[in-house]
Amino acid sequence: MAADKNISENIEEYLEVLYRNGSNGEQVSTTQLSKELGIAPGSVTQMLKKLEDIGYIEYVPYKGASLSDEGSKIAQKITRKHRILERFLKDVLKIKDENLHAQACEMEHSLSDEAERAICHMLEHPDTCPDDHLIPACDFDFANCDDCINNQSDIEDIGVREFNLLSISQLTSGEEGEVLFIRGGDSSLSDAMDAGIAIGSKIRIADSIDSTYNVFIDDSQIEISRDLANNIFVKTF
Repeated sequence: MAADKNISENIEEYLEVLYRNGSNGEQVSTTQLSKELGIAPGSVTQMLKKLEDIGYIEYVPYKGASLSDEGSKIAQKITRKHRILERFLKDVLKIKDENLHAQACEMEHSLSDEAERAICHMLEHPDTCPDDHLIPACDFDFANCDDCINNQSDIEDIGVREFNLLSISQLTSGEEGEVLFIRGGDSSLSDAMDAGIAIGSKIRIADSIDSTYNVFIDDSQIEISRDLANNIFVKTF
């Protein structure tokens, strides 16, 4: 099934492009959307007005569109499926790099949550796609991946979060949040603990330089790597 059975593939594509170009709330221009989707600007404008009416975006004529909280949640989910499929196609099926994006696009809308979860387990919770773009967190309500692996409930019985999580690597200077999910197995949890970060920790981003992030945990400032920042997810304040 698609990210939501009631959401068309066309809408998912629009939201996915908006997320790819404005995951931190930036406005994406109609011209940019038209170029990436291969659709005439007039048709893009009509769809943006429709998406605004539904509540998935905020649209400002002649300036562009940005995702609402609801739209971002849907976009994050379909982006996760796309990027984890690219990783599966490359690492397991050995598909050529130049074919990964197109084939993932064809598959993402029909990939069930159950299949996505199984692929994630098989690939051992990858954090980036082959192009080194971040794979968003799943929306299952777990604190870490071991909890997900050990949970034998049917997919329909697993709770989901009602809000988005962002990785530390997606945050900008001054943003604050509470750590609610740490991706990966024991090594990721151990690395986070060694840095003084645990589920429930309150963090604030100081700045990022190259591939390191300066983060305040309570009153202490620490430096963490991009790899760790990619795998610690927070609910922003």
